[in-house]
Amino acid sequence: MRILVVEDDRKVGAFLQKGLREEHYAVDLARDGEAALELAQVHSYDVILLDVMLPRREGFSVCRELRQKGILTPVLMLTAKDTVEDKVAGLGEGADDYLTKPFSFEELLARIRALLRRSQDYKTKVLKVADLELDPVSRRVSRAGKPVALTGREYALLEFLMRNKGRILTESRIIEHVWDMNYEGTSNIVSVYIKYLRGKIDNASPLKLIRTVRGHGYVIDENRED
Repeated sequence: MRILVVEDDRKVGAFLQKGLREEHYAVDLARDGEAALELAQVHSYDVILLDVMLPRREGFSVCRELRQKGILTPVLMLTAKDTVEDKVAGLGEGADDYLTKPFSFEELLARIRALLRRSQDYKTKVLKVADLELDPVSRRVSRAGKPVALTGREYALLEFLMRNKGRILTESRIIEHVWDMNYEGTSNIVSVYIKYLRGKIDNASPLKLIRTVRGHGYVIDENRED
């Protein structure tokens, strides 16, 4: 899952970025409204955390333009303004939720998870591919009823694959969603983590779920072709 944090206060921005990355979200940071608009139009985000008081363009204006451009990414407004009028103004510009400062990080995480659940049209809490199951609420994974222990990054990669069941995902798209735009690690990071996942969910089963589509990327489904 990839989150855009729009916050001009360097301490607050760094705190949010660090905390969300520790929760295994890919996080990009914008420090003003114009930068936020540029990033939101170039990249695909799952949630935008948008401060109201920003340089160059304030948050309400950013949210309004995002909606005018057809960008429907869930927006959680963050602000020290706590009057009813301010909340109504934010929601009226297209924001999905409103959190006043100071707030607890646990509450922020709960709000983010709620927005993700709403925006991704959960028909069921549990994602399934054959006998592989992933519960995004408890973050538990099992194969044929047996628990599978994953690292945070492995879990994020598996969830992204399962939410796109049957779709071929390129390495660049995977990096964009599971890591972030500042990733400067090894070029084979995706294949390395695919290998880790296969070792944990595929190797012990006759039905292999993760496929490499040569020259294109990776896909998870029940149809083993290679």
